[in-house]
Amino acid sequence: MTFLLQQTLIYAIPLMIVALAGIFAERSGVINLALEGIMVMGAFIGVLTVYLFQKAGIFTKDSGQSLMLIALVFAAGMGALFSLLLSFAAVTLKADQTIGGTALNLLAPALVLFLINIITNQNAMDMYTGDAASWFMIKKTDLGFARTDKLGVLAGTFLDKFYLTTYICIILYVVLAIILYKTRFGLRLRACGENPQAADSLGINVYKMRYIGVTISGALAGIGGFTYALTTANCSSTGEVAGFGFLALAVMIFGNWKPLNTALAALLFGFCKCVAAAYSTLDINGDGVFMLKEIGLNPNLYRMLPFVITLLVLTFTSGKSRAPKAEGIPYDKGTR
Repeated sequence: MTFLLQQTLIYAIPLMIVALAGIFAERSGVINLALEGIMVMGAFIGVLTVYLFQKAGIFTKDSGQSLMLIALVFAAGMGALFSLLLSFAAVTLKADQTIGGTALNLLAPALVLFLINIITNQNAMDMYTGDAASWFMIKKTDLGFARTDKLGVLAGTFLDKFYLTTYICIILYVVLAIILYKTRFGLRLRACGENPQAADSLGINVYKMRYIGVTISGALAGIGGFTYALTTANCSSTGEVAGFGFLALAVMIFGNWKPLNTALAALLFGFCKCVAAAYSTLDINGDGVFMLKEIGLNPNLYRMLPFVITLLVLTFTSGKSRAPKAEGIPYDKGTR
């Protein structure tokens, strides 16, 4: 059960933080379909940071957490910078936001693969030395527990074989959700996504707030991209993130653009991804029987599960979802 919970969190955390990225953009009135592309860029810059610092010999395994934090900051910065392309197109040029986001999703993998090929002469970039588990995973022995100590299910989930990014993303999620719904800034941001004309009449700079919303969205998506690369791809960059950006959009819609609902939806989708990825090694009851493997279903059915769940969820919930009223509509001061 501990393994199941740990694996569910590994997949749920990137979905959760990237879904929050989508919420910030859309609550400001901009549809951010570029989450997938921004994740790709964030993953690449994070892995590149690790690669270069390792190559320079600046960090060792003992200081791996410091290296991870630096890479996370660079990934967030790259995500914010890349999202400015969407902001410029959607807010300043008043271009179609769907087309702009799609263009960035096409640009990011091509650009990343081009840069990876230049830097490594390969189609993928890995860590310069070692692997993610040995450098960045925190084990119970690192926290003062003996190797033979038995931890409970919850303690084992959160205090053994985990990544620091899990706690960072959870803290960021809670803090930013509070900012979005309990502060004056959050109220102004949401007003720009609901009724920008009314917000403008009260002296709120709609263009500025939308730029801020999309920039925060980009930073969070960049963090989510590196978190994905670190925890599920052994800190490697291949120009793709397994569709997590699009899944995060589904999580956001399923959560009805509300942080608590979105977090629960991310756990559901994370569980589905966990089953799809590790069905053959899941010992649910701890009795040594891999039940899902013993059933004998075609492995592709398990791999399809997250996407089938996505289609079913959106089919039954999209009609009840209430998106921000002004999302996707370029703001024009002359329109009332």
